[in-house]
Amino acid sequence: MSAHQVRPATLRDAKAIAEIHVAASRAALQGILPDDHLNSLSVEKRQAFWREAIDLCEPQVWVASANGQILGFVGYDRSRDERTPPTTGELWAIYAAPAHWSTGVGLALWDAARDGLIEEGCTKATLWLPLRNERALRFHELAGFKREMKSARTTVVGGTKIEEIRLQRSLV
Repeated sequence: MSAHQVRPATLRDAKAIAEIHVAASRAALQGILPDDHLNSLSVEKRQAFWREAIDLCEPQVWVASANGQILGFVGYDRSRDERTPPTTGELWAIYAAPAHWSTGVGLALWDAARDGLIEEGCTKATLWLPLRNERALRFHELAGFKREMKSARTTVVGGTKIEEIRLQRSLV
């Protein structure tokens, strides 16, 4: 059993979620995305995004906490990829505060998202990651995700081309 409590996010959680999103993005994507782009990430803009997501339940947002402190969050819903069946879910985001990496926060969040996707009738889960984000790739592969080699794509983030790959795993 996890020492982390996982629950649906409330609007009051949006600021903590935004702070984690910005801090974890900066830490995880340093050397992958340009410093200018990482430094420009705004807690205020992320907070507005996550408030709307929580309010509309799109995606569904859950938080992990311990001793009243939010340590990470996950956003999940149906896949946003074109031509995927309605039984395909997607992890839109999963982040833990850098100080709590490798403590089980990510696993607790993944467990909650997996259960939520199964409850929604999903039989498969996917997510997109930068190929150079080795820590995240390792985490998801340990959680049973496999790389879809033919899915590789290039996106432009902050003026830099980023190679991404989709990972997927069965939920049944």
